[in-house]
Amino acid sequence: MRRLFPVTDQTAGPDPDGTDREWSLAELAAAYAYPEPEPEGRPDGRPGAWLRANMVSTLDGAVQHDGRSQPISSAADMRVFGTLRALADVVIAGAETVRQEGYRPARERADFAESRRAAGQAPVPAIAVVSAGLELDFTLPLFTSPLVPTLVLTGAAAAPGRIAAAEKAGARVVLAGDGVGVDPARAVDALAALGHTRLLTEGGPRLLGQFVAAGVLDELCLTVSPLLTAGDAQRIAGGPSVDVPRRFVLASLLEEEGFLFSRYRRD
Repeated sequence: MRRLFPVTDQTAGPDPDGTDREWSLAELAAAYAYPEPEPEGRPDGRPGAWLRANMVSTLDGAVQHDGRSQPISSAADMRVFGTLRALADVVIAGAETVRQEGYRPARERADFAESRRAAGQAPVPAIAVVSAGLELDFTLPLFTSPLVPTLVLTGAAAAPGRIAAAEKAGARVVLAGDGVGVDPARAVDALAALGHTRLLTEGGPRLLGQFVAAGVLDELCLTVSPLLTAGDAQRIAGGPSVDVPRRFVLASLLEEEGFLFSRYRRD
């Protein structure tokens, strides 16, 4: 892996021997470190959580192939994926993504155990599932045997029986909307109120689109895969559009075997 941006004397181009090398997990963690929270909170008065998204896309904009993201990923992309999870307090995913990708509880990583302890974090990030109808299989390990309780974000009008089923399985239900759906800004604020300030969303596209439309996304980590798939696969973000496109600025750009690992932050 090599850094393409920002360019410095130490990081420009390949290693001195003329070959690229695999970055250590510590180097990746430093490259993707969350910003230090502002002591006074955010300028808009909301709690000081930082919402980061991690997505992968082909050259022609497909976010998945045959319904899953794995076919367009790579070993380097999975190292970045694992690092971003290891840095987060909570991983947010939509119910459909949880079903399609077969989500399981986050696993403890010995490489990150000490840094998480030093940061005051739990051994693993909690998984937060966003679901309006709570049509989830609460017998799955994601709900019955995580190291830290799985969170379920839903609206106040969700069916009481489904809320009870989630809680009986061991999940913590968090109400983040007045109706049956979840309000993106309230979801971020509710997680921050629970002490989760390093937030990571892995989509899917509809959920990411809702965060974008609500103006609460702070950072996008986008892997550009050197593949073409054609077809009618989704983009990385869908759903409601914004009146004025959101401006983000490039924070860093890494490359390995043709895969580009970009990181953009809110302007």
